[in-house]
Amino acid sequence: MKEVEIKTSSGISIFFINLLLFILAAALFIIGINAGNNGSTKLSVILIIIAVISFVIWILMFPGFFILQPNEGAALVLMGAYKGTVKQSGWHWANPFYTKRKVSLRSRNLNGERLKVNDEMGNPIEIATVVVWKVNNTVEALFNVENYSEFVKVQSESALRHLAGMYPYDITDDTKQISLRGSADEVSEALKNELQERVGKAGVIVEEARLSHLAYAPEIAASMLQRQQAAAIIAARQKIVEGAVGMVEMAINKLGENKVVDLDDERKAAMVSNLMVVLCGERSTQPIVNTGTPHN
Repeated sequence: MKEVEIKTSSGISIFFINLLLFILAAALFIIGINAGNNGSTKLSVILIIIAVISFVIWILMFPGFFILQPNEGAALVLMGAYKGTVKQSGWHWANPFYTKRKVSLRSRNLNGERLKVNDEMGNPIEIATVVVWKVNNTVEALFNVENYSEFVKVQSESALRHLAGMYPYDITDDTKQISLRGSADEVSEALKNELQERVGKAGVIVEEARLSHLAYAPEIAASMLQRQQAAAIIAARQKIVEGAVGMVEMAINKLGENKVVDLDDERKAAMVSNLMVVLCGERSTQPIVNTGTPHN
């Protein structure tokens, strides 16, 4: 359904017209009573009938008044047919037989509940999201879905479950794969796009969607923490070994180039072993000073 924005009459102008109508009805009624007392029965009946009709019109005009706050809209429906939407704030008057269904156009926050789902690798995780959204099309929000607020809530949970299964919780290697923990911006953008596609038919615009909670499920949290620690230790050791090998190679090459000492293969192996122990050891080494000859 296409939204059509229409204009209504000013509530203040119609209020004064309605007030004049009431004064006219009261005046005609009094004049009609006086005319009847003076013997003008026919004129009295006519004036009283006009006064009653004016009074009935005065009463019927009251349901036509309505007020819209800033960032609020009202869809007008007559006999089940949509006639248009009013979005301008202020005091309005429209056909009193219109049904006026107001809709807030302000931005809203949806703080989703924590969901327990499986990530791409099958690990159970807890995840939650915060969605900022607002109604853009009042017709679609009111007539395309039963309850647009509940619709956004359910669809956000569905989109979050689907998104969590598309990515792993974390990446432990050096690949540039997207993960839920390490790629917050990419994941948020993907969640926003998918949620917008789901709730678009409800006349809703998703302004922002971000993860508000992300953690391993309690039953595997301790094991996954150990796994992360082990992966971090292995990665650190790998870097240390790579650096140590480079430093040993540089030291042996410099000693040979500068002819500081001439080492045979056996002594090179011993030197490499000692340097690797020094560079890769977890604790600081204790130096031993050799006071004898180089071959002792």
